[in-house]
Amino acid sequence: MNTLLATMERASKLVPNPLRSAAAAPLNSLEENAGSVAVLLCTFNGGRFLREQLESIAAQSHSNWVIYASDDGSMDETIEILRQYQQIWGEDRLMLSQGPQSGFTNNFLTVLGRACGQHAYYAFCDQDDYWHPTKLQRALSWLEQQPARQPSLYCGRTQVIDSTGKTLGLSPLFGKRPSFENALMQSLAGGNTMMINQAACSLLRETPADTPLVCHDWWAYLLVTGCGGNVYYDPTPTLDYRQHNQNVIGANTSIKSRLNRLNRMLKGSFSEWNTINIAALNTVSSQLTPGNLVNLKRFERARNAPLATRVKLMLRSRFYRQTLWGNLGLALAVLIKRI
Repeated sequence: MNTLLATMERASKLVPNPLRSAAAAPLNSLEENAGSVAVLLCTFNGGRFLREQLESIAAQSHSNWVIYASDDGSMDETIEILRQYQQIWGEDRLMLSQGPQSGFTNNFLTVLGRACGQHAYYAFCDQDDYWHPTKLQRALSWLEQQPARQPSLYCGRTQVIDSTGKTLGLSPLFGKRPSFENALMQSLAGGNTMMINQAACSLLRETPADTPLVCHDWWAYLLVTGCGGNVYYDPTPTLDYRQHNQNVIGANTSIKSRLNRLNRMLKGSFSEWNTINIAALNTVSSQLTPGNLVNLKRFERARNAPLATRVKLMLRSRFYRQTLWGNLGLALAVLIKRI
């Protein structure tokens, strides 16, 4: 199979050509549907790196996957590339649809709705990353141990690269347990690392139409933890997260990027995001666990309470971020009423 060879060629900066590379391995009819993964790929003018991403998916050690590609109105060669791979792999291996053209979050939730119910697991996929060969299998190894009826979400750390593929470092390592108390304060991981089971997919699909959201990955973390689901954060990177000037959201890896985020928090961005998240959670409040609903209401009350009450409510619910600097920033936001 030339797919594996194409993956190895990456080190020498050769860009795979789907017209001369072999198709992805055919779906193994002996594999049970229990291992079937829907790869939810959202694209928008991503032709520059798309071939490399598709080849990295084709090289996965777990071969029971189907790509649901949703394009949001690309004007470059993105559609042509997707159709080339679709012709080689088959329409049952790569399905192509038109996105809603109302932002990447709506695109991801729309394509999730199309795939939901037809597979056992669902993996969000960005157009410009590069998946390590065991990405799907590592996620499956944890997800398959979770109760099928309990919403479960796998996510993790990333290796950050530049537009040429040069390694820049790793995303911050988070060691505190995932929880709703943490989810209200921050997004745990990028959507490009996330895989969910059917129960979590069904939960996300119930998001009321036209609900404003900050981003799909933060919403997934909030909803799964809020409804009593399981979340696992993998400290081992399973993909190369590419940074370039067309990124919608960049990696939080440098001191400069963290200072920029602190500056945005001081200007009110964190407070604005919380307003959006709280409003969205209130639309699904009946599905939250009783304890999480109490904490949501405490946080909502704390945001506009006098300082002493604000501090008391935040401490009582034990809200936290994943790092020391993050918690220091949170403490400052509480003091200056920017939550």
